[in-house]
Amino acid sequence: MYEKLVAYAAKQLEIDAADITPDSTFESLGIDSLDVVEMVMDLENELGVELEMEDQKITTFQELADFVESKLN
Repeated sequence: MYEKLVAYAAKQLEIDAADITPDSTFESLGIDSLDVVEMVMDLENELGVELEMEDQKITTFQELADFVESKLN
């Protein structure tokens, strides 16, 4: 899942994939909350799963990947 998120960010948000690490925060990469919401909505559509994030404090790519994987299991 982590690799999928990195590929998405590199393509859709025009970020160099080499700049993204598991601990990269969205803020450090210039990704705003709207970008995160759009990424999550795209993941929901692609994976066919609902990702309710209201109570989640997710700030890094690895945290988002772990959260998505937990919803898939």
